[in-house]
Amino acid sequence: MKTPAVVLLTLALAVPATWFVTRQAPGRGEIAAASGERRIAFYQSAMHPWVKSDKPGRCTICGMQLTPVYEGESGLAVDGDMVSLSQSMVRVLHVQTAEAKARPLAKTLTFAGTIDDDARRHRIISAYVDGRIEKLYVNHHGAQVEAGKPMFEIFSSALLLAEREYVTIGPEFRASAAAKLRLMGLTPEQIAALPQKPRDTVTSEILAPMTGTVVNDQLYSGQYVTAGQKLFEIADFSIMWFVFPVYEQDIAWLRVGQSVKVTTPSAPGETFEGKITFIDPNFDPVTRATQVRVELPNPLVEGRRRLLHRLYAEGAVALDAPEVLTVPRSAVVQTGAEAVVYVAHEEGAYGRHVVQLGRRGDEFVEILSGIDAGDQVVTNGALLIDGQAEMNRSFAAAPEMPVKPAAEDRAP
Repeated sequence: MKTPAVVLLTLALAVPATWFVTRQAPGRGEIAAASGERRIAFYQSAMHPWVKSDKPGRCTICGMQLTPVYEGESGLAVDGDMVSLSQSMVRVLHVQTAEAKARPLAKTLTFAGTIDDDARRHRIISAYVDGRIEKLYVNHHGAQVEAGKPMFEIFSSALLLAEREYVTIGPEFRASAAAKLRLMGLTPEQIAALPQKPRDTVTSEILAPMTGTVVNDQLYSGQYVTAGQKLFEIADFSIMWFVFPVYEQDIAWLRVGQSVKVTTPSAPGETFEGKITFIDPNFDPVTRATQVRVELPNPLVEGRRRLLHRLYAEGAVALDAPEVLTVPRSAVVQTGAEAVVYVAHEEGAYGRHVVQLGRRGDEFVEILSGIDAGDQVVTNGALLIDGQAEMNRSFAAAPEMPVKPAAEDRAP
């Protein structure tokens, strides 16, 4: 059942078209009848095809001028699933058709999401030993650190004692002493260089274990720390995530490994490209969506990363499915539970076919059942034909009705 809005739209479009036909067709019919070229078989209402007359006149329902139907034309059929249009109506309504055929189903999906960081690339820097922070090399949130570069200097009596023990004992015992120093935060390179370290140096440098950005710091120069205390949190932003929700009707299009192009207002004119690495299997029943993740390289430019954490971004996925039976999207009329297309049969006849739809592409839609390859489907004028078919089904059982006589046939 069509909604009132669809019927009103059909009336709004069909009335001017029928007016045009009735303005033009009678004149041509009279000339043709006079010359003997074509004869008018009967007159019919374009909006209410069960209203017919052998004389010109107006429809008793809507008051519109009747359309002439010439010999050899079927006029407007009253069959509920078949609409027959005269050639003049086909021309006026600009009815166009296209072939249903197998073709690749191309589609570009666009998504809105956010730039997030990879939680697996975070690391907490904790105090290895009790001691006092003598000097900070990294002293603010957002600072860039480089693996192997010093982050701070610490004075620790336990660490200083272990260093001097390593230097004084014989080479055959240094392996166990080196292992102890590793647990206290020194790198193998620092341990190997201890014999050359000046004796009056009582502090030790703690080096960054990874390259990244400081996202949390809880340390000040002169602060006393205890073993295990959290000092820094470092995140590696060289690879970022583009995370976006995908609604259930689009899930079938996506798979791990597909390329996604990402843009963000913070980097106008730039496009970042990455691949889908994860599709969350936990579907959210409230939003009717699931989360998809794309990994993006994040270059360091002039001391900062191009993609910032928690930015708004948009992604586009260009898809191309294997060949399937398709029709242009404009051919499908779907105002309720059913999807319908109209197939052109003999001249001027259009049959109503209920179809089962598959995936929707940018220009075409997949047809799972209802029509066959090679069928000519209506792509322009389908909504008007559908409105006519709806009225035909509603009044198919109605008898032909008398019409008002034309003005020239009325008594003075």
